[in-house]
Amino acid sequence: MTNTSTPSTPSTPSTLGTPGTNRKVIILAIAGAIGGFLFGFDSSVINGAVNAVQKEFALSGALTGFAVACALLGAAAGAFFGGRFADRYGRIPMMVVGGVVFLASSIGSGFAFGVVDLIVWRVIGGLGIGLASVVAPAYIAEISPRHMRGRLGSLQQLAITLGIFTALLSDAVFANAAGGASGMYWFGLEAWRWMFLAGAVPAIVYGAIAFALPESPRFLVLKGRERDARAVFLKIWPAGDVDRELRDMKSSITDDQRSQRSGSLRGATFGLKPIVWVGIILSVFQQFVGINVIFYYSTTLWEAVGFAESDSLTISVITSITNIVVTLVAIALVDRIGRRPILLAGSVGMTVSLATMALAFSQSETINGALSLPGAWAPVALVAANLFVISFGASWGPVVWVLLGEIFPNSIRAKALGLAAAAQWIANFLITVSFPPMADLSLPITYGMYALFAGLSFWFVLVKVPETNGMSLEQADTLLPPKNAARKARGGNSSDHRTAEKSAR
Repeated sequence: MTNTSTPSTPSTPSTLGTPGTNRKVIILAIAGAIGGFLFGFDSSVINGAVNAVQKEFALSGALTGFAVACALLGAAAGAFFGGRFADRYGRIPMMVVGGVVFLASSIGSGFAFGVVDLIVWRVIGGLGIGLASVVAPAYIAEISPRHMRGRLGSLQQLAITLGIFTALLSDAVFANAAGGASGMYWFGLEAWRWMFLAGAVPAIVYGAIAFALPESPRFLVLKGRERDARAVFLKIWPAGDVDRELRDMKSSITDDQRSQRSGSLRGATFGLKPIVWVGIILSVFQQFVGINVIFYYSTTLWEAVGFAESDSLTISVITSITNIVVTLVAIALVDRIGRRPILLAGSVGMTVSLATMALAFSQSETINGALSLPGAWAPVALVAANLFVISFGASWGPVVWVLLGEIFPNSIRAKALGLAAAAQWIANFLITVSFPPMADLSLPITYGMYALFAGLSFWFVLVKVPETNGMSLEQADTLLPPKNAARKARGGNSSDHRTAEKSAR
């Protein structure tokens, strides 16, 4: 769609699939994905602290929602500018900066003396995780052999789910040890403050590991440092066809430069290239189904329908474990059955489960000023919420990150990823900040709206999203959405016909 280079024949798995090569690449991908861990940790650590922060600073529902969501504004800015900085300075320096910024935020949030102070530090932390959310998938995609790229790209989402689990588990540990999130714990600090301070540990680990990682070979080729790129390839893919990979990269970049599109996101579709819009809309749908309401507000939500605080925290931890397990399932399947089938199945599952939640909450009652679900509706809502997490975690959670690492041309990958990730953070912010007032208005309408977006996501994937399974990044650059690919297949030459047929499948 955005690149005119001729697709090369995919390397056979045997050339890049030796155990030694696999281990090296997997280790690098895991290290790069720690940025996703920070993403998940920071976005969910507020879950166990929401009620305590609201009481500590006497916040209204709207201001509570903003205090929870404000980090996402920083993340949007970090993602947007992070792509540009990553193209200019490299992937590794941006990882280091992300770790340092997140460390400062964890400490500042833990010692916040007022809501404004807390919001400032949360926004600063958002800048760090925004950087990480862009650099990690780009780095993983750019060091991965094509036959492993789907599974390794899914490590970003696995790391996010592990970060969510760790944050919720640490919230539960601190709250239970102190007798509640507002209870005093070590050194006379409330438990909710230790929830934030705990984020300093993964931030330090991430920054330290980043120093030991090699730079992305594709970034090095973009900067004309072919010798350095070759050295990295020989180190991580010693049995691979390094010359072919370098030729593919240089050819792709040269063709982009020849057509005067290198490094530019601009296009004829509302000012952007069509493939950039595909990435943006995928990112928005990933958030508009309301997944992060479960991970940001689940403790408050389950308390509202009659569960005790300790039980609500336990439910949240169990939900995060479920998220991890189904993400592992997605990693196992993404390179076997492709990206599109997984996304389509996930959209169906999310639509049904969210509609069930809307129905369950339509039966809620208010008893002594508190919301309650009568009879079997409470367990129905709980089961539906976990089925929603399963449907999301096995599909849209990991696969969107895989696609964002694959569908953009080399010359704009980091910047396009930055824009898509910024759109994702803004969508996340809108859902997060709107949930408290919308929940006060009507939970059935709120979850019904999320179900509608889940249904629309099915249509979007069916019509607009290309299949990239089994292709090199250079081949993926040439893909058209299924509808356009079929049209081109009917009228193009035989070479175009083969490429379009593969895209349509």
